[in-house]
Amino acid sequence: MIKQLSAAVVAMFLCTGFAHAAGDCEAQSADKKLAGAAKTSFLKKCNADGAAASPAAASCDKQAADKKLAGAAKNSFVKKCATDAGGAPAPAAAAAPAPAPAKADPAAACDKQAADKKLAGAAKSSFVKKCVTDAKA
Repeated sequence: MIKQLSAAVVAMFLCTGFAHAAGDCEAQSADKKLAGAAKTSFLKKCNADGAAASPAAASCDKQAADKKLAGAAKNSFVKKCATDAGGAPAPAAAAAPAPAPAKADPAAACDKQAADKKLAGAAKSSFVKKCVTDAKA
């Protein structure tokens, strides 16, 4: 059953033009010694990630690394960055944080920076907290 499922997944990707990506994903799943539902899930995600990889996504991924984002914050940033302006990466000037005004309320300045970066939820809270701490130091 597993061999048939694996063969069907490989055949599907050969037919849709993702032969190279499917081979890479198959090799990765073999290296991880995955089987059954875990393998199917891994192959589905791996191939979807391979299809989503584009120059814009790579640029956004680099920007996320420059901002030291990880986990859900990184995924959210890369997804939003790739969809903004039709996949065009944000200009470097827009990616740089605005300098905080001297002797101003650091929380307000940090909130403005978070808004400029289009952060929301936990990512915004974490950013503002760290920014205020850094501003007081």
